[in-house]
Formats: sequence, structure tokens, C-alpha cells
Amino acid sequence: MAGQGEIKYKTLDQVDVVGKRVALRVDLNSTIDPQTGKIQLNERFRAHSLTVKELMDRGAKLVVLAHQGRRGDPDFTDLKQHAEILSSLVGKEVKFIPDVVGAEAVNAIKGLSKGEAILLDNVRRLEDEDVEKAPEEHANSTLPRTLAPHLDIFVLDAFSVAHRSHASVVGLAALLPTYAGRVMERELSALNKTVALTNKIVFTLGGNKPVECIKVLQRFLKERPESVQAVLTGGVLGQLFTKVRGYNLGGPTEDFLMKKKYVELLGMISEIDQKIGDRVIAPLDFAYAGKNGSRMEVLREGLPCPGEIQDIGSKTIQHYREIIKGLEPDTSVIVKGPLGVYEKPEFRKGTQAVYMALARSRASTLIGGGDSVTAIEILGLRPSDFTYVSLGGGALISFLSGEPMPGIQVLAKQK
Repeated sequence: MAGQGEIKYKTLDQVDVVGKRVALRVDLNSTIDPQTGKIQLNERFRAHSLTVKELMDRGAKLVVLAHQGRRGDPDFTDLKQHAEILSSLVGKEVKFIPDVVGAEAVNAIKGLSKGEAILLDNVRRLEDEDVEKAPEEHANSTLPRTLAPHLDIFVLDAFSVAHRSHASVVGLAALLPTYAGRVMERELSALNKTVALTNKIVFTLGGNKPVECIKVLQRFLKERPESVQAVLTGGVLGQLFTKVRGYNLGGPTEDFLMKKKYVELLGMISEIDQKIGDRVIAPLDFAYAGKNGSRMEVLREGLPCPGEIQDIGSKTIQHYREIIKGLEPDTSVIVKGPLGVYEKPEFRKGTQAVYMALARSRASTLIGGGDSVTAIEILGLRPSDFTYVSLGGGALISFLSGEPMPGIQVLAKQK
């Protein structure tokens, strides 16, 4: 079965946390406003704040672990602002500790009282944090080795990092009783319900990461080909399917695909097209920027396109809306990536129209990936407009592709 299948794990309902020193791994990774340097509030903050508040209300001595960016990247920074945002959402102070495993961090853990919480600094400051190792090996990494003696319980709440075998994700699980947090619990429950337990799947796949989309399709075609009802394509994936069907996309777009090495994916695209080409719908038309930057459209039969393709066109939008409108309640729609360059208002049309159609659909709708979550906010929609909005990007793809997920595996191993 595509996906991970039913996974048994322990939840917070099965543990008494009063007076216990609880390490909670969350994902507060966010974009940073380049103008102000401010961390942007996102849905992950809101979701994890509920787990934090519950544990504080239940009398835990809470130690929150999180990351921001990667070493060497512009968005790699400390978590002081994250603690402030988290505190405002929880309604109680989550004190920032500018240390991860040093004396200041250890003393802060020892000094916690019931119902208090601290947020340690960016766990990726530790060089052995994001090295891929087995849980047993990571048990000896800096963070688990140093902090575990001062902790009683580990709670993994971050589904969005569960595909990473990192020290703060799997290392503590090898040393401490481990439970799924509320966000993790909701993600696994929703994904199993909307994906693993349905026999009718419609994909809406776009964005600028076609490899992820291809991996998911390959997995479903291998294990559940009969479940794939239709694949609505946009973004780079839509361009690749159009190209493999013999169309010249035009110099600017062809150059882009070559530069990004996406043309190397054409072999896999062709294989999928040969297997279920009748169910894969490539765009009927495309939008590009004219000389003055305004939106221009060209029919597929009118290719090549004089400018770089940046959205699906009006005929494609209407076609996709009609398909979505006709879906039955027993169908699940999996959405990965926007249909165009939604950051630009003139090329937001495709994503907005299709997402609004999905919000009104009778089918179950699963939205996943960082770009899709951001697009929802920009378009003025809400997570509640859909059946479920996953906070996982790469993790969601790993789940749907059936790849091993270390974070979920350590939960399943707990006795």
C-alpha cells in the first residue's frame, strides 16, 4: 500500500507528565523577512503551541527543541524570536535559553518547576545534529548524550522532520520513553484516513520540485495503479509532460528546464505517460509575461511560448475546475505544489482558481508541502477550507512514497 500503512504508537493520553522533565521536539522553522529580519508566524507555530500549552497545563517541566535553517544559510539564526512568538500563542512564557547542551542549558532544565517551559537554542548549532545516523548511533551524539540524563520523557511532535534521522529526532528516542505529540498524532491519523484508506485518488501536482511529484506517482503506480483516477498537472511537472508529448515550450522555458537539469527527468516522465497517459492531464494553455510584464496566454497548439511559462492558462483552469466539481465524496484529492508562480499577483490566477474549487469540492482534500501552505495564506484561504492541510513538505512526500521514515519508526518501536 502506498504510504506507510497503519502505525501503532503511544500518545500523550498514555502518560502522566506531572513533574516529569519532558523534551518536546517541534518544528518552528520559518521564513525570515529580509527587510526586517523578523521571523514570520506560520501554521507550524499555531499547531505546536497547542501541544506546548497542553503539556504546561498538565504540569510537565517542558524542554522544547527546534531548529531554524541550516548552518551557512541566510536563515540560520537563534530561536529568541521563536520563543517570543510561542509565548504569545501559548499565553504563558516559554523562556529562551541561548544554549543547547552547555551548562546554561543543563542548569535551566534542572531549575524547571511544574508547568514551566524553556526553548533551547537552535539544535542545528551542533555539528552532529543533522548527520544521518541510526537511532542507536545518535544516542551517543552530543544532544542525546548530554541531555538525556536530565530528562524523563521524549515527545516527538514534528511530523515535518520525521523523515530525517537526526539526533534531536531519533537520538533521544533510543534513550527515553517516547510518545507522539498532538501534531504528529493528527498528521498520521489524517494521512492514513485520506490516503491509505481510499481507493480513488486524484492528484493535483505542481510547484518547482518535480522529482517529489514523480516519486509519489511512481509509488502509487507500482502498488495501487487502479486507485489513480486523474493527475492534474501544473508548474514544472505540467511543462515536462507537455514536452514529452512532443511540444516545444519555447526558448526561455526550455533554457530554464535545461539549467535546472529537469530535462534529465524526461525518461521517468515518459514511463509514467506510457502507463497512465490517459489519466495524466497536461495544461491546455499557458501564461507568460509580455513585454510590459502583463499576463499573456498561449494555447498548447500555439507553442512555442515567447516568454518563460509562469502559470496555467484560462482553458486549463476551467477544465480543472470542472473535473474537481464532478468528484464524488469517496474520492481523495492530494495536492502538492502551486500551479504557477503564485508569489506574483498576475500569475496567481491558476493556483487561486483551482484551490478555491478544491475548497468547495465534495471530495476529501489533502494539501501538503510548504509552498502549498504558504499559497493558502496568500490566497486568503484557511486550512479549515480543506479536509486536511499537512505541515510536512519532504516528510509528506516520504510518507506518500512509502519511504522509511526514521521518526515514525522510532515511535512504532516503543513498547
